[in-house]
Amino acid sequence: MEQPVWRQPGDPQLYRAIARIWAFGRRSVPRRFPPGVHRDRSIADLDRQVDVWAAEDFQRSRRPNG
Repeated sequence: MEQPVWRQPGDPQLYRAIARIWAFGRRSVPRRFPPGVHRDRSIADLDRQVDVWAAEDFQRSRRPNG
């Protein structure tokens, strides 16, 4: 295994490396939220709904067949 390359803050290569890691994460375990526009009465209601979707998404990702 290769030694890690440490980048300094502000180095354009650092940002490219971070972007590649994020892209890998999106491909590995894509988040699935219901499509469409959803209306909520308040930000708190929206936060609760997003938490429910995230928990369901997490449970789906833990299943053997995803």
